Amino acid sequence: MAYLAAVPQPIALFPQFIAAQPETLILKEHVVSLTGDSFSIKLANGTAVLQVEGKVMSISGRKKVSDMHGNHLFDILKERLHIHATYVAKSPTGEKLLEVKSGFKLVGSKATATFTSTSGKQETLSMKGNFLDTSADIIDETQNGLVVARINRKVLSGKDLLFGQQTYAVQVAPGVDFALIAALCICLDEKNNEK
Repeated sequence: MAYLAAVPQPIALFPQFIAAQPETLILKEHVVSLTGDSFSIKLANGTAVLQVEGKVMSISGRKKVSDMHGNHLFDILKERLHIHATYVAKSPTGEKLLEVKSGFKLVGSKATATFTSTSGKQETLSMKGNFLDTSADIIDETQNGLVVARINRKVLSGKDLLFGQQTYAVQVAPGVDFALIAALCICLDEKNNEK
C-alpha cells in the first residue's frame, strides 16, 4: 500500500492531531456496547488516540468524541430536515465545526465536508466511495483533487455478519488532522447504517 503525499499546508480542526508522518488509523466499532454505536480509534501501532461514545437514546444519533485523557473534543450528530443526509461536528459549547452532506451518485457513495481549518482557510473535502462502500478516497477539492486520506473497510468477517460491527483502516497523509478524518469516517458509517 503506497503512502499518501504530504499536503502543502495543514488541514486541521485540532492541531494536536496533525499527522507528522504517514499514519494509519484503525477505527473499530465495539461489538457489544450499551451506549449505542461506539468506536475505539487507534494508530496502526496500537496506540489509542480517540474514543467515540454513542448515545443510545439520541434521536440525532449523537456521538461524543474524546481524546484519551477524557477531554471532550466534539460531538457528531445528524441534522434533520435536509434533503440529503447531513451530519455535523459540534464543539462542546455547541459551535458547528464541520458539516458533512451526502450527495447523489449513481454508483457508490459521495459526501462533501466543509469547515474552516485552523489556518482560517475554508476547506472542502470530498469522500468518494466504491459501489459496496468498502473503500473511499477523501480528496481536498481546494488542492486540485489531492487525496489526503484513504478509507478501507474490512467486510464480511464473522463479527461483521453476526453483530453488524465495522472496522475501518484509514491512511492519513502527513499534515492532515486524523481526528478530523476519524469524524468523516464516523459520518460515513452513520450514513451506511441508515441503508
